[in-house]
Amino acid sequence: MSGGLTYSVVTPVRNEESNLPRLAESLVAQTVRPAEWLIVDNGSSDSTPVLAAELAERHDWIAVLNVPGAESAARGGPIVRAFTAGLRELRGTSDLVVKLDADLSFAPDHFERLLREFSDDPKLGIASGVCWEEERGEWRPQFTTRGHVRGAERAYRRACLDDVLPLEERMGWDGVDEVKAAVNGWRTASFKELPVMHHRALGGREDRVGKWIAQGDMAHFMGYRPSYLVLRAVYRALKEPSALLMMWGYARAVFLGLPRLDDERAREWLRREQGARRLGRRAREALGRD
Repeated sequence: MSGGLTYSVVTPVRNEESNLPRLAESLVAQTVRPAEWLIVDNGSSDSTPVLAAELAERHDWIAVLNVPGAESAARGGPIVRAFTAGLRELRGTSDLVVKLDADLSFAPDHFERLLREFSDDPKLGIASGVCWEEERGEWRPQFTTRGHVRGAERAYRRACLDDVLPLEERMGWDGVDEVKAAVNGWRTASFKELPVMHHRALGGREDRVGKWIAQGDMAHFMGYRPSYLVLRAVYRALKEPSALLMMWGYARAVFLGLPRLDDERAREWLRREQGARRLGRRAREALGRD
């Protein structure tokens, strides 16, 4: 079973009329349902608000919050602001708070099993399953280093969430909170045995050039080792050559003197993890071999 833990879900949405019903089906079918699900609309121009309101009418554990949206859909800031607004409006005090994107689906026992992981490990602070995405007609797992939790699904233990707030209102927020969690003694993990179907590829709303330049800017903000950034760009370029633009985004941020994460402990921890002695382990994890 779930170990008696409870969870609440916050889903930021913007123009998700094709995805929200599928996510709702997954949550309604859970063997352990959320104590509450708050759908936070941040500027939809399609039927998303209507669909959300209908869900709230049918289920007393679903509610809707409307917040001002940005001029266009973007990763980072608008999503974090919507999620943070949802946190303030949650009614209960569940053991976990889960940030879920609207473009996900998962098995009926997904959260029962994820809650069990938290119950078994009191130091587990942030966790999720592993995202699967469709590539050339076939669903494939999108592995990352084992301690990285994709932003699409992030389950936070309440005490850990308190340690990492406020979240950075920018791209890379879902790496910064992991580093903050680590320096505060929490473990973060993605569990390969818990697949999460991601129906829109990472950065799917962005153009390829802008996506990778933004990744380089994010790496600068977080304090990446330049050598690690180069290796990461080359690895990603094996699948998508435009990923080499990460190096340009990083160099541009350095040249412009853009700000960096104002947490020296977190930056030092990240640089240690990106050191040469840990590269082999991180590479095996990213390939799903460890």
